[in-house]
Parts: sequence; structure tokens; C-alpha cells
Amino acid sequence: MLGFLRLVFLTTWLVSLVHAQAEPVSEFFGRQGSSHTNNWAVLVDASRYWFNYRHMSNALGMYRTVKRLGIPDSNIILMLADDAACNPRNKFPGCVYSSSAKTLDLYGDNIEVDYRGYEVTVENFLRVLTGRVEPSVPRSKRLLTDDRSNVFIYMTGHGGNEFLKFQDSEEISAFDIADAVAQMWEKKRYNELFFMIDTCQANTMYSKFYSPNVLATGSSVIGENSYSYENDRDIGVAVIDSYTHYILEYMEGINKTSQATMQDLFDTYDPEKIASHPGVRSDLFPRSLRDTLVTDFFGGVAQAEVLPPLEELELIPSVPVTEPMAGSPEVALHGLQDSRVEVGFVDSAPFFAALGEEPESTIGAPLVRKARAWASSAVLVLLAGWIASRK
Repeated sequence: MLGFLRLVFLTTWLVSLVHAQAEPVSEFFGRQGSSHTNNWAVLVDASRYWFNYRHMSNALGMYRTVKRLGIPDSNIILMLADDAACNPRNKFPGCVYSSSAKTLDLYGDNIEVDYRGYEVTVENFLRVLTGRVEPSVPRSKRLLTDDRSNVFIYMTGHGGNEFLKFQDSEEISAFDIADAVAQMWEKKRYNELFFMIDTCQANTMYSKFYSPNVLATGSSVIGENSYSYENDRDIGVAVIDSYTHYILEYMEGINKTSQATMQDLFDTYDPEKIASHPGVRSDLFPRSLRDTLVTDFFGGVAQAEVLPPLEELELIPSVPVTEPMAGSPEVALHGLQDSRVEVGFVDSAPFFAALGEEPESTIGAPLVRKARAWASSAVLVLLAGWIASRK
């Protein structure tokens, strides 16, 4: 009797296993929260000169964080208006520190600066965001995003009411950034966008946003300054700003698999510690901040695209093409037309080539899969009964 009960238990376990494997693959790979498939970061230090050392430290600290959390250098656009690491007044050549303890060199040996010095201009920044760059610009200097990209934009420097200075020679306004983000949305260059800025009166810089799926935060309200966190006597200047310091301090407790949300991050804002009043704008952002993970913007993702069943894919009609004569003008045009590939388009031809031009089998249909699962279960039950009867 005991052997029969063991056999029944084993059969039940096998039946449940078969049913579990018969579930649609889309449920297994189902996403919760954001539907993005890649992350990008644009980090901008807009200030020149040695006394703005802390702004370079701000940007490099954010660079180290997003890179540690999984965004590769190929997906990071780093813009540094000055090179404090190689400044003759730097007592520690080739190094940039964010604390007087000097425990961590933010510059190091593994840093890729995409725009440096006089390349950091308002025009280049806007061109990076909108993708309107010259053909000669290399891929490493382009923001190659699509409509499944989550984009993180961080800016630091000297600013005021609705403007941020670039190199003490030009300014970018809140209207400029808002219009650039609007172009990004129209051109399907982002899925969700997170904008963070550390400057005086920072919150005015995101006041003009009007595009969907945008979340923004800043270090200070209108009429309020943003202050540095710490001075270093050896270096002789402030080494990091207060707002960015506390952001990076919180991010040190985050790893790639962290479930911390953006609301958790914003809840750490303490005006007394930061010495200013940070702000958050979420009216354009559709998801709840408690459901939005910090790693949705600061980390890298590796998600799979789930294709619909073959019978649901629209067959591409085959169009007979008349081959042009060699040397005719149509040859070049024909080659150009064949070389065009639509971004985000999945060509189903290889799948149908394997199955035939008109796949008639419905073996992948959900009802058929369930029937096969039940049939397998019935066979297992009959087999168990036969073994029990022999005993």
C-alpha cells in the first residue's frame, strides 16, 4: 500500500511538471514594471576652471555609479568641460577625489571621456540628445537609443533661474532642454527619461518639460543656491557638491539586483543635510514611483523580446523583382533599397523559410499545447495504474 501511495505521489508530481512546462513562454518572460530593454546615460559637467573641481567630481562620481550598476561605456556619453586631473595645480596628478580621505580615485585608469574641453558646448549637447549629428561623428559620441531605451541625464555646473552655464561663455535654457526632450520623444529615442541636475535654482530647469514619460529631480528651488559638501586642504578647493554627495552615498548601497525604488531614493532627501530643498517632478511620468526601480535608470538590463506565435505574425508577400541589367542605373538604386533596414523591425522571413511559405500546422496553438499536456498526463496515470496492478 505504501508503495502505491509513493507511486501516486510521483505521478502527481510529474503531472504538475508537465502542466508547468506547457505554460506560454511569454508568461515566463513576463516583465513587471518598465518594458525597456536597454539603458543609456548622458553625464555632463558644464564648468571649466580649477575652482570648479567639484563639478567634475560630481559627474565622475555618477559615471562610476552607473558603470558599476551595469551600464557599459558604449552606452554612456560623458562630457567634461575641464580636465582637473591634469591641471598643473593638482597636487595628485591624474587623480580626482570626492573626499578629503582620498580613498577612491574617480578618474583612475578605466574612464572614457567622449566630449572633453571645448567640445562641451550647448550645440553638441543638444545634438547628442536629438541625434542630429554630423556623419563624421563616431559611434562612441552618439546616443544610439530607441523607443525601448531608458535614458538618464545628469547635469552639473553653475546655473540660475531656468538656465545652466556652459564653460562660462554660453547658456542652455529650460526651454532648450524641454524642446530637445520633445524631439527625442517624437523621434522615438527613449522609452522613459530621468533628468537630474545639481546647480543653483536647479528645479527651474525641468519646469518647462512637456513630453510624456519624463521624471525629473533637482537640488534646489528657485531663488536658492546649491552648496558644496567638503573642502580639501591639500587640493585647495571643494571636492564635491552636497546634493550629489548624498545621492552617491545612497547609491553605494544599491546593487544590480536591488529592489529599491525611486520613491526610496527621493525619501532620503533631507534639506537640513543638503542645505537646500531638492524637488521632484513626476506629473509626466505614468508609473508609480514605488513601482519604479532605481536600476530602471541607473543600471543595465538584459531582457528578452518575446515574439508572438508564428500563426499570428503577418506574412510578408513575396514581390517578384526584375533584375536590372548590369551597368544600368537601376543597379545602384536597387542596392540602396535592399540595404535599408527599419529600426526595431523583426523580419519573419527566416522563420517561414524553415516552415515553408504557408505554414499550415497549428501545433503551436495554445489549445493544441494544452491537449498534448493532458494527453501526456493521461499516459502517465495509465502507466502508474498498470504498474500498481502488476504489484
